[in-house]
Amino acid sequence: MGKVAVHGFGRIGRSVTKIALKNNLWSPVSISDIRDIPTLAAVFEVDSNYGRWHEKVEAKEKGFTIGGRDILYFDSSKDIPDWAGLGVDLVIDCTGRATTRPGAQAHLDKGAKRVLVSAPSKSAADADAVLLPGINLDTYDPEKHKIVSMGSCTTNALAPVVKILLENWGIEAAFFSTVHAYTNTQSLTDQPMKDRRDSWAAVENIIPSSSGAAKALGFIWKDLKMTGKAYRVPTRTGSIAEVNAVLKKPATADAIKAAYTAAAASGPLHGIMDVLNDEWASSRIVGDPHSSIIDLPLIQTMGDTLVSVAAWYDNEWGYATRLAQTAALLAG
Repeated sequence: MGKVAVHGFGRIGRSVTKIALKNNLWSPVSISDIRDIPTLAAVFEVDSNYGRWHEKVEAKEKGFTIGGRDILYFDSSKDIPDWAGLGVDLVIDCTGRATTRPGAQAHLDKGAKRVLVSAPSKSAADADAVLLPGINLDTYDPEKHKIVSMGSCTTNALAPVVKILLENWGIEAAFFSTVHAYTNTQSLTDQPMKDRRDSWAAVENIIPSSSGAAKALGFIWKDLKMTGKAYRVPTRTGSIAEVNAVLKKPATADAIKAAYTAAAASGPLHGIMDVLNDEWASSRIVGDPHSSIIDLPLIQTMGDTLVSVAAWYDNEWGYATRLAQTAALLAG
């Protein structure tokens, strides 16, 4: 296994580290952020969404010790660490600032061999590839793909929904809506924000927002006619995305349910997509490692070409699981 560095130790940076350590995928050679070591160690050890980490976490002068593993820390408020000096093979950028090519290229200029961006790139030209596990990760080319975007949590939730519909019936056009947990881009209390809708308290309102998921899916399926939006709601984590699509070929609800059930059981989406047969609410999927969890009872059809499919996803843990696994592949 090559050397992996985590750059940005926020919600996703901490989760991807926990998943990697818990599953023995990799241990970061370094963590970099703009906050102080004791505070970062504290919020890693005890998490409001996922509870207390099962190992001892210690803040040291030059980094962290997590379960006996020594991990270096670098303050990146002024500059990106010297990845060449650390022998870093892969940087996972979880800052949200590598969505343009110059932002990601900065890591390569510092000596990293590859960059995995935990966000949708602004355009297809801003990454060498947009790769999603279970969808097109098998097209990874280590010689060509130095900057890899993994899209967003919503991208990864929608992609299996789209894949099954496309492969079995085709899609004329589709809309999606995601009912999404609030995020750090919103305000805790009412105050003016750049996006006016975000000016109202995240824990007291349903707030419409844009979503770049459709654009990212368009990087994979060039002819896909799909767009959508997000509604941020007062839940700490756990989201659901609904796709309403006009199919090219006739389908029944039972046939659609059977297709998702079969794809979840075997093939490239096994372990990435799951299905639910019972009636659940969002708490059921908190901490679930799947990217997309199809709610079978919610699948509906009108006529034989209009279909509605809903997929649950833990927007933090599910996405971070794919990120950790993809990092292991790219660093290997």
